[in-house]
Amino acid sequence: MQLTFTDVVNIGPRCYERFIDIENAPEISSVGIELAGCSNLSGEYVVGRVMPPNHTLFYSLNGTGMFRTPAGNLALNEGELIVLPAKQSFEVSITCEQWDIIWLNLSDCHTWQAFAKEKACVVQHAALEGLHFAMESLYLENAPQNRQAALHIATSYLYRLCDKLRHSYMTEKAQEHRPKTLHANRLNALFAAIDKQLQFDWNIERLCEKAHYSAPHLHRLCLQAYGRSPMQQVIHMRMQRAKSLLKSTQWPVSYIASYVGYANVFTFSTRFKKSVGMSPTTFRSLNT
Repeated sequence: MQLTFTDVVNIGPRCYERFIDIENAPEISSVGIELAGCSNLSGEYVVGRVMPPNHTLFYSLNGTGMFRTPAGNLALNEGELIVLPAKQSFEVSITCEQWDIIWLNLSDCHTWQAFAKEKACVVQHAALEGLHFAMESLYLENAPQNRQAALHIATSYLYRLCDKLRHSYMTEKAQEHRPKTLHANRLNALFAAIDKQLQFDWNIERLCEKAHYSAPHLHRLCLQAYGRSPMQQVIHMRMQRAKSLLKSTQWPVSYIASYVGYANVFTFSTRFKKSVGMSPTTFRSLNT
């Protein structure tokens, strides 16, 4: 069932928020921070956004909140950060007696591209207390030079967070790619070994035993890698070797048939004609 979201702001009288915006900290616009805040929440607190144009970050300093997202519910515990990507709806509510958080709305721009993820994600052990102190300073400081110094600290934490997310993304992709690479290496090793023993009476059971794969799994991998079934790949290799031998040697066709795994020359000739479109003798006459 598809989840529905609405724009909602239900903030009770026991919630206190210190907003950082372009009125009290105009410097934030230069780095793509649209709005930010430090919040001490208790009692009623539900905030929902439908397809927000910016990335939203929540960091839990103390307590726990719950986020409803299109991908499911995510709890945010003390010391954790949640990244809510732009154009993805969400709803957040308090689930404890007291929840202290910091939050930021970041422009959906190149600077914060690392936050443009496929779905909301929770970063554990984010250690953003320093970002909290910098944001409190941004809110309190009247002197532009002091706000600029605080902004520099805040952005350094955000840039480090971007690097962490990029590294995490690359690690995930590498782990996703690793099984494919492993399977490819095992397939290559299997058929490299077969290439050295084309005369052997290969069947699907022996291929599976050598590769340590089940028959359905080996079939699926071969279709993905070669566009052929395992036995079709063996036949393809045999025909390639037969063509090479027909062109480069004067061996009798019967000898070549045995060399590539066919005890019966008639069976070999039939298979060769089906694969190549002509008999072995015709192929040799046209290619020597």
